[in-house]
Amino acid sequence: MGRRESIVMYTTIGCHLCEEAVQMLAIVKPGIEIEAVDVALSDELIAKYGERIPVLALGDSELSWPFGLLDLQRFLKG
Repeated sequence: MGRRESIVMYTTIGCHLCEEAVQMLAIVKPGIEIEAVDVALSDELIAKYGERIPVLALGDSELSWPFGLLDLQRFLKG
């Protein structure tokens, strides 16, 4: 059986924009596994991502908020 595709999402508790991003991911790529990383757990992550969350990461590529469905489709296609 093949490995499920996954994406990293930099997020934090109570982030309504992150909830929107999860909904968009479900539309664009149903079944994709989301590895949530809470930026509040690290000063380094807060400094890097705090103003931009949600941030999606695939390998070395990142997509920062704001983004829409078309942006997300392009990002996932590489």
